[in-house]
Amino acid sequence: MAPLKTFTREEVSKHAAEDDVWIVIDSVVYDMSNFLDIHPGGVFPIMEYAGKDATEAFYGLHRQEVLVKYNRYKLGTIEGEKPQIEVRAPGSLSKVPYAESSAWMGFKSPYFKETHFKFRDAVRKIMDELAEEAREIEAAGERPSDEFQQKMGATGLLAANIGPGRHLKEAGIRLPGGVAPEEFDYFHEMIVHEEMARWGVRGTDDGLIGGMTISLPTVINFGSDALRAKVIPEVLSGRKRMALAITEPYAGSDVANIRTTAKLSPCGKYYIVNGVKKWITTGHWADYFSVAVRTEKGMSMLFVERSEGLETRLIKTSYSPSAGTAYVTFENVKVPVENLLGKEGKGFMVVLSNFNHERWVMLTGSTMAARYAIEECFKWSMQRKVFGKRLIDQPVIRNKLAKMIASVESVHSWVENLTYQMCNMSYFEQADKLAGPIALCKYQCTRMLHDVSDDACQIFGGRALTKTGLGRTIETLQRTYKFSSILGGSEEIMADLGIRQAMKKFPNDARL
Repeated sequence: MAPLKTFTREEVSKHAAEDDVWIVIDSVVYDMSNFLDIHPGGVFPIMEYAGKDATEAFYGLHRQEVLVKYNRYKLGTIEGEKPQIEVRAPGSLSKVPYAESSAWMGFKSPYFKETHFKFRDAVRKIMDELAEEAREIEAAGERPSDEFQQKMGATGLLAANIGPGRHLKEAGIRLPGGVAPEEFDYFHEMIVHEEMARWGVRGTDDGLIGGMTISLPTVINFGSDALRAKVIPEVLSGRKRMALAITEPYAGSDVANIRTTAKLSPCGKYYIVNGVKKWITTGHWADYFSVAVRTEKGMSMLFVERSEGLETRLIKTSYSPSAGTAYVTFENVKVPVENLLGKEGKGFMVVLSNFNHERWVMLTGSTMAARYAIEECFKWSMQRKVFGKRLIDQPVIRNKLAKMIASVESVHSWVENLTYQMCNMSYFEQADKLAGPIALCKYQCTRMLHDVSDDACQIFGGRALTKTGLGRTIETLQRTYKFSSILGGSEEIMADLGIRQAMKKFPNDARL
């Protein structure tokens, strides 16, 4: 590639006609002559700065990625000048205060080892490479393609969403950053959920891994050896997709009231499943389902393949249809008895077994979604000028940022502590000690999201209501944050569960 030419500002000023338009953005000269007619904002905004420096105006209207996208219009640079604004390189960490968790901002941490830092570097590079495609899927509301799903599988990121365990070795998973399966822990998994949240595509995120993350563990932990050998490699490679089907029109948090039935066939070889499920994440795209049913012995869990009698249709929700949120009907669906997960009548144990992990996953993604919004707000406050001042020069804006940062950092510290407990407790100790704290942390986290979203909207103004451009991250957050406060257990249920769990530990002899 030939070196870029250099120009004086006087030379640039001579190119100010509609058929010959040059502008300067951060010491770089762009020829806009052939771009005028295709500029989404029309001719006027460009002609206003024809032959002039448009840096401040550009960053008041566009995201930096626009410069990367239209790099072909670059002519050269201004003689003797150097760029003052850093163009973020894919895979790089942010330098904006509080944009990354403290261990990645130069602070000491008792939790993270060298493998965690290498892992995040590798994961962020992968995610940044896939980000544009993920946003295109989200905007189009389409099913994430098989190719995209399998890219995630090939990098080990589908498996990394499930957490540590023997499935990593059994499925021959190669994890990013050279992390060995035996050293992979919940802090590594936390990094994956955080990095996916940085895409800012909540619907596509759920369409890719939402259903899988909460359904595949039922096979990993309760499926037969034959079922495990078949299903785990297929799902973790991205060749098949899976969803958890528990919620019904009549039963949400009240799992015990499900009505879907599974009756043994006369030959005793099949369960015949009838009923409906609603709001099933990834359901419309799923090949496999882990289904809560009512059998003769009580609530049970079945592994069900998409087959005759099983139909799905999309449900329109606040986020992208790419999530594949589905209404699922079962009409005399034949399921081999070997597909029973766990023991008949013990399905509630299967359901409960993954609740802590599911809720913790939501915590990790939610704190990063809020942190990412803070980074966007901080940047915008520093560059946006109103009434002759930057937004950041207004005390009310600084107060909003202070509140947002303090609330995210406090919740994130709690999440890191819970993650440490998960890394150092057996499953049974986690079940005994962590259900209450995780529930309370989820309650606090979603209340934090509510406040951060609200303040972020006020900082971005009308841009926070626009799906594209400068405010897209904030618009997505304010439109979708309520999913976290309802899915996996509503705020009210979480708050009550946390206190009821604490009551069980309350000493009988304690008095004021």
